[in-house]
Amino acid sequence: MLDILKVIVMGIVEGITEWLPVSSTGHLILAGDLLKPGLSDSFMEMFDVVIQLGAIMAVVVLYFHKLNPFSPKKTQKEKLLTWQMWIKVLIASIPAGIIGVIFNDYLDAVFYKPLPVALMLIVYGALFIFVENRNKGKRPGITKISELSVTMLLWIGVFQMLALIPGTSRSGATIVGALMIGVARETAAEFTFFLAIPAMFGASLLKLVKFGFHFTGTELGLLLLGCLVSFAVSVAAIRFLMGYIRKNDFKVFGYYRIALGVLIIIAALVKTVMA
Repeated sequence: MLDILKVIVMGIVEGITEWLPVSSTGHLILAGDLLKPGLSDSFMEMFDVVIQLGAIMAVVVLYFHKLNPFSPKKTQKEKLLTWQMWIKVLIASIPAGIIGVIFNDYLDAVFYKPLPVALMLIVYGALFIFVENRNKGKRPGITKISELSVTMLLWIGVFQMLALIPGTSRSGATIVGALMIGVARETAAEFTFFLAIPAMFGASLLKLVKFGFHFTGTELGLLLLGCLVSFAVSVAAIRFLMGYIRKNDFKVFGYYRIALGVLIIIAALVKTVMA
């Protein structure tokens, strides 16, 4: 029963932090250290990634019409634009897809630790504040996904690739990259949601293959529960973020990331001293 409650909490943490640009990995590391579910380390490593499937299904459900090129409610032009959007998503996914397949295990082994996660939280938090201050008063040059050029797509894709380092935040990195080249906040956030679909499905599949699909009944039940909770909370988080950035910038998330990074460093130091 206790593990069920812990998995529910971690599903809530994933659902909130996957879409807000604050690093779901950083929060799941903290939650895992605090809650310490009575499950194997290999299962929890896989669990932290695969519950993203619940989060990504929230995007599919909320944006189904916009994502669906076969919708009978769309004109031929709208269907063509939807296919073009998917092509843009695939182009922007190339850098992370290549590096992720080749170096996924290496990056996890080297960087999936409190100090690297904390440093990435702080670095990208500072970047959010810098970019928002630089863009203050400027009108964004790109207000629609259809206006993104191949060069812009690859630029955003490189930032998503950098997010393979835990603590960076995939949504945070791609939004920062988009803001740097003059993309409007809402457009940057929306494209980040769509870009997450192949990235997160791919990452989850890699973890499942590595784990081997050898689940006990309890493990499978907890994994499904985590995905379900993550889905429900993600729906609320996405709606909140899109409503928030219509009137506000991303700087508050930058300050939060810096504070969280410092907290993780302090917690790691205390844990080392007490060990």
